[in-house]
Amino acid sequence: QVQLVESGGGLVQAGGSLRLSCAASGRTFSGRAMGWFRQAPGKEREFVAAINWSASNTYYADSVLGRFTISRDNAKNMVYLQMNSLKPEDTAEYYCAARNVGDSSYYSQNYAYWGQGTQVTVSS
Repeated sequence: QVQLVESGGGLVQAGGSLRLSCAASGRTFSGRAMGWFRQAPGKEREFVAAINWSASNTYYADSVLGRFTISRDNAKNMVYLQMNSLKPEDTAEYYCAARNVGDSSYYSQNYAYWGQGTQVTVSS
């Protein structure tokens, strides 16, 4: 089992920044690809960003490309999502997820473990 705990969400004005953190515990972290997803009220969960086990590859949704940055620290069992130039449409519950393999994926069904989420609200 892998336990994931997100933090860093909150209320921010449009144009502002937030940094989300995801702390992993349990089984081996360093060999796993990690992802961030989000879900707004009334909408389906959507892919935001992913990073492979070695951090050599990162992937982003078109809607956040150039504004968000995913990173990881395998020594600390942490994954981060730096969010800049936030927009009201970024408002959602943000979830950290872990795969059982090292390659990233855009698809939520490929992730085996999920955190409980952290709320991000961007005011206009």
